[in-house]
Amino acid sequence: MEKRSDVKFGEAIAVLLIMLVVMGVGVIGFKISPQIPVLVVIALVLLWARFRHFSWNEIHKGITEGVTTGIVPIFIFILIGVLISVWIAAGIIPSLMVAGFHMLSVQWFVPSVFIVCALIGTSIGSAFTTISTVGIALFGMGTTMNLNPALVAGAIISGAIFGDKTSPLSDSTNLASAIADADLFKHIKNLMWSTIPAFLVSLILYAILGHGAASSDALTKVSSTVNILSGHYDITWWAALPILLMFVCAFMKIPAIGTLLINITVAVVMIFIENPATKIPDLVKMMETGFVSHTGNQAVDALLSRGGISSVMGTVSLIFMTLSLGGLLMKFDLIQIAMKPLVSRLHRNGDLVTAGIFAGIGVNLFVGEQYLSTILPGKAFKKPFNDHGLDNLALSRVLEDGGTVINYLVPWGVASSFAAGTLGVSTLAFLPFCFFSLLSPVFSILSGYTGIGLKRLPQTSAAKS
Repeated sequence: MEKRSDVKFGEAIAVLLIMLVVMGVGVIGFKISPQIPVLVVIALVLLWARFRHFSWNEIHKGITEGVTTGIVPIFIFILIGVLISVWIAAGIIPSLMVAGFHMLSVQWFVPSVFIVCALIGTSIGSAFTTISTVGIALFGMGTTMNLNPALVAGAIISGAIFGDKTSPLSDSTNLASAIADADLFKHIKNLMWSTIPAFLVSLILYAILGHGAASSDALTKVSSTVNILSGHYDITWWAALPILLMFVCAFMKIPAIGTLLINITVAVVMIFIENPATKIPDLVKMMETGFVSHTGNQAVDALLSRGGISSVMGTVSLIFMTLSLGGLLMKFDLIQIAMKPLVSRLHRNGDLVTAGIFAGIGVNLFVGEQYLSTILPGKAFKKPFNDHGLDNLALSRVLEDGGTVINYLVPWGVASSFAAGTLGVSTLAFLPFCFFSLLSPVFSILSGYTGIGLKRLPQTSAAKS
């Protein structure tokens, strides 16, 4: 059997480029769901591995090691599917929509959405949960106002990503600091050098694009929607209880699985209180296949007919396949081999930061998995960063700005597929409006070349930038 060290740079690049072309042509060119292109890529990598005489045992081990890292996220996705259905059935999301219609300005709705999702995301530490709960309610409000769905989705996703990125409860934030061996809270503080500018510019852009964007009949349509929701769902103040419960769980540092299970239980109790005649088989079916709205209004029914375990299985299958692909690439060192010559030629701090950013973007493009876009560049760039006198905090910020936030922009990415499926807007549609994800790497690169906010090791604080 040939050793992995026998794989050459050109060969690794060729394999990765073929992967990218296959996924790009499939998802963007033919506009098909990403699962099949990723499956084709896995088959091609297996064909290459056998041609290079890697054993089936190594192949199986690579897949197993890759999938193992995603067991918890997969379970969280299943719980989110259940949560969406019971939140709608309990009147929680309809109540949030009605409350939001009374509180938020039509003229400044889009920037308000961005801020609200940022605050909630920071508090609970999960972009997925923010998008799939409050995000759905805000999206429904935006579409009712005849706003561009892609713009509203972009604001929701950007705010959720900001919150996820800056929360000490976030899995991705903890992962980035752990991979770089950086203190979590120092990492979050150091993130602000790129995160705050990206947030402010995004807010300005949402204010410009969203101000006065609602059509003249928006208020009439809003009033009609409020009447429909009030007539078919229990719109009550205690619908805010599950939202408050999420904040309490976050304060008590209860992990996502525990938080979601508690919320699902509370929502189910609310369903039985509001409708004691609810039959358990019907409730179970709704959890499995999703809630179906019967208001008679096509737009409202389309918005609120969602959720259930079956609704997230497409994303779950994508997670499984991308993690399998990532495990194979790690097992065969393909990405590490492709990056090694590049890293050795970098001399300026700005070049190193830029390379780290693009490495994260590249892993997102090649694999489509958020965690691997942090892990692989983190392992490859830790020593070069330290050799150039850069602190681990400089690396951890690069891993966030080039890895975590970019996954939402990749059509075959796990995060983007989840957001697109949850909100019903394609990745390519909301991508141009996901300003926070687009701007974060830009400000990180600027920091690398200007030296502003670039954390250096104490003994090399005078290192050139």
